[in-house]
Amino acid sequence: MTGTEIKEMDLKYNLHSWAKQGGLNPMVITKAEGIYLWDSDGKRYMDMSSELVNANVGHGNKEIVEAIKEQADTYCFLSPAFALEPRSKLAKMVIDRMPDTMGKVFFTNGGADANENAIKMARLYTGRYKVMSRYRSYHGSTFGAGNITGEPRRYALEPGIPGFVKFFDPYVYREAVTFASEEEATNFYITKLREQVVYENPGTIAAIVMETITGSNGIIIPPKGYLEGVRNICDEFGIMMICDEVMAGWCRTGKMFAFENFNVKPDIVSFAKGITCGYVQLGGVAVSKKIAAFFDDHVLSCGLTYSGHPLACAAGVACLNYYDTAHILDNVKAVGKVLGEIEEEMKTKHACVGDVRYIGLWSAIELVKDKETKEPLVPYGQDPEGIMPAIIKNLIGKGFYTYSHENTIMVAPPLIITEEQLREAMAIMDDVLTEVDCMI
Repeated sequence: MTGTEIKEMDLKYNLHSWAKQGGLNPMVITKAEGIYLWDSDGKRYMDMSSELVNANVGHGNKEIVEAIKEQADTYCFLSPAFALEPRSKLAKMVIDRMPDTMGKVFFTNGGADANENAIKMARLYTGRYKVMSRYRSYHGSTFGAGNITGEPRRYALEPGIPGFVKFFDPYVYREAVTFASEEEATNFYITKLREQVVYENPGTIAAIVMETITGSNGIIIPPKGYLEGVRNICDEFGIMMICDEVMAGWCRTGKMFAFENFNVKPDIVSFAKGITCGYVQLGGVAVSKKIAAFFDDHVLSCGLTYSGHPLACAAGVACLNYYDTAHILDNVKAVGKVLGEIEEEMKTKHACVGDVRYIGLWSAIELVKDKETKEPLVPYGQDPEGIMPAIIKNLIGKGFYTYSHENTIMVAPPLIITEEQLREAMAIMDDVLTEVDCMI
């Protein structure tokens, strides 16, 4: 099929996520390899968002592809009730990479149903019904995951489920209060969170759910001591601490999991994306030994037809092995340092760059109209003039593929990227930001 034929068929029969269907003009991608994508006209793009921040090992990884083929030749699917080699191996590999407090894994199809089952397990284990989560968060768009989501993509699910309570993020850059230090900011946010927990009646709260580091909503990195403070609140009141590592996990931050950057051990960890890097869809929930033991004598009321799908688990085993053999964490630390240096230079250079936030190879560039007032380039939840899509279109047109959310641009390349490739890509970003400077 020609590129034109593919696009015409796509627009006639497919519904596209998060978009008005009229007027769409999707790119037709015909090849992907390493950090690169090629369209039907042969133009090459650098995948600087790892697709949806999940293609951690890039495209066309031979080890993962061969593992899928080998498993397909053995069997493609068997019920979750059976004990299967790829599922057993992967479960052990996941737990081996978790803190020593973690016990077992329940596999899901992706991140949304990982979070669905995480909150269900917390409610079953505690016998409580309330779940607290943050406003600037995205946990998925299914009904439960959408209710713990805080940002505008939850609106289509409202009125929501009773017992789902929101609290504010430690978004220091946009806080009305000026803090002398990260520790002072942490004291402020933790004090307010504990106060809210008390007001909600702690005995009714099953879990506090957080993206360990807020992802698409701006790479909001918690100030020093914040996660430890949340852990203390959870311990004080018997609340389960759930870390959503769907986007943050699997080497993205320079650690296997983002919570390892902080001195905490969650009770429950949801994950997806980087466990297979999208080669076959897979997610999961890892629970502590205490929670795992609880379900020895209580029914685990969770089930999915494709839980621990053999092809996905085979891909997961190969992917986790590749992280180790290719020394991905070492590359993330080395090239991530360069990314941070480049973005700090951009923050100084460009009038439109209000803030940059980065950890490992995961970052966001926040755009403003005025650095002094911090007025965002587009208001929260609004962009009637299509300013951010126009900026992203400009980037893509120059060969830098990524996405934006609110007034931030995501920079999260595959973890195999080299320093040379990164500098080439960020030179494109520099050019586009210069054009944005002229707009404000």
